[in-house]
Amino acid sequence: MLKFLICDDNKNTLDCLSKMLEGIFIKNDLSAKIICKTTCANEVLSYIKDNSIDVFILDINLKSNITGIDIAKQIRNNDKDCYIIFITGHSEYVFMAYKLKTFDYLCKPISKECLEDTILRLFDDLYNSNFCRKYIKLDNKNTLIDKNEVDYIKRDGMKVIFQTNSKAYETYSSFIKLQQQLPNNFVRCHKSYIVNINNITKLDSSSNLIYFKNNTTCDIGPKYKENFMKEVHFYE
Repeated sequence: MLKFLICDDNKNTLDCLSKMLEGIFIKNDLSAKIICKTTCANEVLSYIKDNSIDVFILDINLKSNITGIDIAKQIRNNDKDCYIIFITGHSEYVFMAYKLKTFDYLCKPISKECLEDTILRLFDDLYNSNFCRKYIKLDNKNTLIDKNEVDYIKRDGMKVIFQTNSKAYETYSSFIKLQQQLPNNFVRCHKSYIVNINNITKLDSSSNLIYFKNNTTCDIGPKYKENFMKEVHFYE
């Protein structure tokens, strides 16, 4: 799921923009959510210290000593791949904004049609970019799962289930082919399970059980145990 952050110093504009975005997500069945919305630049800077964001929508003139451009510069110091969309009533900032690898620049007042066009182009773009390596695309409904949030992947007949710490996602896919496309921290531990080693909270080798943050578990199969334990120790 793509995580959005919106910052605009005008509360009415912020609420209107949030409502339009949520409507666009629902209408187009997009896997996206507004994680943070604020009128305060300092709140954005504080939030991104401990949280990852995929798409920033920033007003440039925030009526403070920190501008949207300043925020974007700090974002780019740590994240070269996230999307930044600027909104403003001042067209003179456009050249400066695009120096920061800006995806789009929207002039106020922003229409729903204009915003929708930008968001749909953004989703089209990410499927053809390095950014999409962070995600698993499940189906044709633009459903995206952050690989870091997946605890394990389970084969259930013809289905494949992606278990995150908040939700399970089901799709039809080749289990073997999927394993070949995953990063090295995903390791086969059972004929029906692939585990994200980074999300393990406890490993009970005597009972052959793996535990995760929300206390969900999956099994270690005898055939896979030796190699799995080697991989776990390699990542420690």
